[in-house]
This record gives sequence, structure tokens and C-alpha cells, in this order.
Amino acid sequence: MEYSHKFLNPMPVVVAHRGDSANFPENTMPAFLSALKMGIDVLETDVHLTRDKKIVIWHDGTLERNTDGKGKLENFTYSQLHEFDAGYTFTKDEGKTYPYRGTGIKMALLEDVLNNCPGQRFNIDLKTKGPEIVKEFINIIDRTKAADRVLCASFHLSNLKLMRNLRPDILTSITTTEVLSYLLRQKHHMKINTPDNRTIVFQVPVQQWNIHVITPDFIKTFHDAGATIQVWTINDRKEMVRLFRMGVDTIMTDHPSTVIEVAKELGLVK
Repeated sequence: MEYSHKFLNPMPVVVAHRGDSANFPENTMPAFLSALKMGIDVLETDVHLTRDKKIVIWHDGTLERNTDGKGKLENFTYSQLHEFDAGYTFTKDEGKTYPYRGTGIKMALLEDVLNNCPGQRFNIDLKTKGPEIVKEFINIIDRTKAADRVLCASFHLSNLKLMRNLRPDILTSITTTEVLSYLLRQKHHMKINTPDNRTIVFQVPVQQWNIHVITPDFIKTFHDAGATIQVWTINDRKEMVRLFRMGVDTIMTDHPSTVIEVAKELGLVK
């Protein structure tokens, strides 16, 4: 199927969740560059608005899990955040070694990453809630001429509604409350009403709250409605095979090299 938005053509098969986060500190340039070398389709990442209204790439709302800093990220300016070690806690051997501690890995600005990865598609989750991050996100997308290569995601429905209103040309996913509404209609065999001006992009787990989301009927129903189905976060090889064979479009993973291998074996990519 051909989709109207360039982000979906060709359909992304492999999405690297926070970059090559299995081998490098997540959401950092080394993780992104490693994933790019593998030949992934899309880099998935997360962003927050700093105290001085800059958009920085990071997942957590706090600093403790991944840096040598403490506190709420949005209470810091970007220059303050840049002082912290973004590779401080990364370990592959349960804390025996910390190979990137003290190596100079820092948090990155979204604008810098988009400029440093020209042409690369990004799935960007707006973690901060409110119109300020939406409007600054749009400014950055315009400055980097990235409207056709980004998908805007958020767990905050108000963020997505504003994005769709201000810039309908920028693709968005649908958030949890919207997914639940569609899922309810599908489970009860009700008519699926889809928007005329944009593609529905599901980004969902296989199962949530004891609800089996990804089923053959779900895939058929929403493919027939013109939607795309992207599943997160899948790191088990057998599960990757099962889902691709069931018909999902895209897998988000911490192990992009494995998804690439599986997709090649199944003839989904060259």
C-alpha cells in the first residue's frame, strides 16, 4: 500500500528504540550513529523542554537513572544539563564495568541531532506536556526542513491535538486514549471511522492491561482501514518472527541488528 506521507514510504520495518541502546548509552549520538550504520529505517527518541526552552533529547523526566546528576530535567538549562555525564550509568555486565563513564558523552539538542543526521527518519516522543514544547518542536522541524522525515508521538493527547491543528502536514501517531477507542470498536465489530487527512499510526505493545492488542483480526481490521501497525518494544527473536508473520508493519526494538536479520530472512527487506 502507498501512503500519502513520505515518512511511511517506504514503510519503516525496523525502528531503533533510543538508538542502538543495547550497546551504547540510550538517546545519545553514539547510540544513534551505531544504529544508522546498521541500516535501520527510523530512530526512535524522546524529548523534553529545558528551563531555558530548548528541546533536549532524553527519556526520563529525571537525571538519576542515566547520568551523574540529580533532579528534574526541566528544572535545568541546557548548559547545565550539558555538564552531566550521559554515559555514566551504562553497563552491559550488571555494574561490573561502566565503559562510557567519563568519555565525554553528553545530552544532545534535538536540532543538532536532526542536522547531524540529514535525511534520517525520526520518531520523536514529546515528553513535556504543553503548547510550549509543541510550538518549539515545530520551529525546529522548520529550521531543519525535517517535516517529511519526522513522526511526532506523545502520551499527552493535548500535545498531539495541537500538533495536528497547527501542522497537519507533520505525521503523528495516536496516543493511548485514542488507541483504546479504536480497540473497543474493533473488539465489538463496530464501524471504524478514520480521519480523511491523515494516516492512523498505531504504536502499541502486544498486550496491555490484560488486553491482547495485536491479533490477526486487529491487523486485518486496521490495515483494511488504511492504518499502519508498529509494535514496541520487541527484543525476542521468536516474537519478532511471529509478529512479522502475523502482518505487523514495524517493530521497535532495543536490538535493531536482530530485527534486521529477521526481516531479511523473511524477505521483508533486502
